Amino acid sequence: QVRLVESGGGLVQAGGSLRLSCAASGSILTIYTMAWHRQAPGKQRELVALIRSGDSTNYADSVRGRFTISRDVAKKMVYLQMNSLKPEDTAVYYCNVRARVNYYGDYDYWGQGTQVTVSP
Repeated sequence: QVRLVESGGGLVQAGGSLRLSCAASGSILTIYTMAWHRQAPGKQRELVALIRSGDSTNYADSVRGRFTISRDVAKKMVYLQMNSLKPEDTAVYYCNVRARVNYYGDYDYWGQGTQVTVSP
């Protein structure tokens, strides 16, 4: 019922910037959290940044100070501004939303992922 579509990934040089966007569509009653995760080759998926309904945020230590997560409640979108990119940031980035969609409860939804590649 709920779909998440990421965009904005691509290839950039080290030190450059990218802005990822995630658009949620479908029937949504309440969004509790929106987050970005990433998975590098040969590595486990990790949480990069999370934003809550009250707009408080959490960041992985490796990206703190370089990445900024934000959201637009009216548009049901979440963004990840990535600055000072490093080759170590190369990964597939996934959008995640926890939301109430019906009377029965809350569910987690995931996007298909978008590739971010940072060249030396």
